[in-house]
Amino acid sequence: MKKESKNNFILQAGIMAAAGIIVRIIGILYRSPLVAIIGDEGNGYYNTAYNIYTIILLVSSYSIPSAISKVMAARLGLGQYKNAHRLFIGSLVYVLIVGGLASLFCFTCADRLVGHNSTMVLRVFSPTIFFSGFLGCLRGYFQAHKSLVETSVSQIIEQILNAIVSITAAYFLMASVVDGTDTVRAIYGAIGSALGTGSGVVIALIFVFAVYLHRRQNIMKSIKEDEHAEVLSAFQTAKILISMVTPIVLSTCIYNLSTASNLKIYQTITQKYQGMDEATSTTLYGLFSGKAMQIINIPVAIATAMSSALIPVISSSYERKEYDVTRMRMASAIRVTMLIAIPACVGLFVLSHPVTMLLYPQKASLDTVSLLIKVLAIAVVLYCLSTLSNGMLQGTGFVNRPVVHAAIALVIQALLLVFMLFKTDLGLYSLCLANVIYSLLMCIMNGRSLRTKLGYKQEVTKTFTLPFVCALIMGVMSWAINLLGRNAYLNLFGADELNWYANAVVLAVDLLLSVFIYGVLLIKLKALDEESIAELPKGKTLIRIFKRMRLL
Repeated sequence: MKKESKNNFILQAGIMAAAGIIVRIIGILYRSPLVAIIGDEGNGYYNTAYNIYTIILLVSSYSIPSAISKVMAARLGLGQYKNAHRLFIGSLVYVLIVGGLASLFCFTCADRLVGHNSTMVLRVFSPTIFFSGFLGCLRGYFQAHKSLVETSVSQIIEQILNAIVSITAAYFLMASVVDGTDTVRAIYGAIGSALGTGSGVVIALIFVFAVYLHRRQNIMKSIKEDEHAEVLSAFQTAKILISMVTPIVLSTCIYNLSTASNLKIYQTITQKYQGMDEATSTTLYGLFSGKAMQIINIPVAIATAMSSALIPVISSSYERKEYDVTRMRMASAIRVTMLIAIPACVGLFVLSHPVTMLLYPQKASLDTVSLLIKVLAIAVVLYCLSTLSNGMLQGTGFVNRPVVHAAIALVIQALLLVFMLFKTDLGLYSLCLANVIYSLLMCIMNGRSLRTKLGYKQEVTKTFTLPFVCALIMGVMSWAINLLGRNAYLNLFGADELNWYANAVVLAVDLLLSVFIYGVLLIKLKALDEESIAELPKGKTLIRIFKRMRLL
């Protein structure tokens, strides 16, 4: 029974991770033509407004799915369907009030939160905050029932419409500017991109609400059959929600506040003390946030999905005092995530230039973004670990620990960023190092809390050491494959450099061979055995394939 539960947990996480990666890939694929339309300046204005919008969203509703899935899963694990549903209804009231106020604040105070050129972009974002709250409640509801399919599908639908509307709106809004300057056109392009974000949220909300209505009859049946005498009052419901939502919101907010903090520090120092104008400073920041971080966030989506799947299942087992099961699920989540995060880190470092050329081929910024990705690559593993450990602490009731850790890490990395900008010539690369430092501090502090509060001790050899050795060998071979492919093309066609299409072909072949090499190394070095493979999504299918290849 426990084995079955474990497999289902990994399967659900795998579904959501796959959806998360698809969403990130769609995001990058549409950002490339979008940036080609609105330019690096427009991309800078969009990302400046988007980062502030994200912070307001974090405070108002972003953490709602995690909070709701945790408090509801605890009640569902005890068979309290009435109380679980009352918590869901209470969450809708919560986001109605908080989301409405946050949306109003974003609109009215936009001119004080961002620079003049990004003000209208931020105001276009404001209605999205209101709708995102309700979307978060419904996603949290399904996650509490250990079903991540609804969230996964809605995320893909959201991103597809976001891509279509962003590109279309940006193009036509920029075309409508006849006598304006390039900066005015860039602002209008950024506004079009913001409209796409809002459109995606609305269509996703319609989808999950339709699924909820479809299942409402079964939901009401479970509630009627619930014979638990103790039913939460309105006051108790509010108290539980506030006591759970507030720490998770604060933790997530501070955890992600580093982005807005770094933006403010970077723009203030570069503009006021280093003589850089707003357009240049914002454009450079856009290379970091709108290009490099977008690529880095693709593998991090795996940890985000794993954390979403982990919170309700460990909350249920922890509530039932099944501590060994809880620790087993934690170890499984980290191990599966590291099997992907570690080679992703090595791969991004080795192939940063061809990957950047594929996704953001603008020559003016190609080398800069490529180097940013190299510096940020190590943050992939650290962000994955810190995201998972946050979910573990939240799922087991220690919701205040990530808040404290995030606050400490934020202060330290902010001070170091100021020092690097003033005392070194690192410039834009200071932002990369600040992100690495921040995620490292979160890993160290969260790991210590897991050991002291839960008695959790992470297995090292199969989780970290062997995957790292395999990834390192894969990285060397991947570099060699890419070099051979590039030289073969240049010699065959007598060209001076690879064009976009040749780079895409060489990179595709390189990635396929690298994945195969890494998989073979994992099996041959005993980092993966048959039992471990069986726990993975489509594990039985993978075992059959490996046996036919005589690898097992």
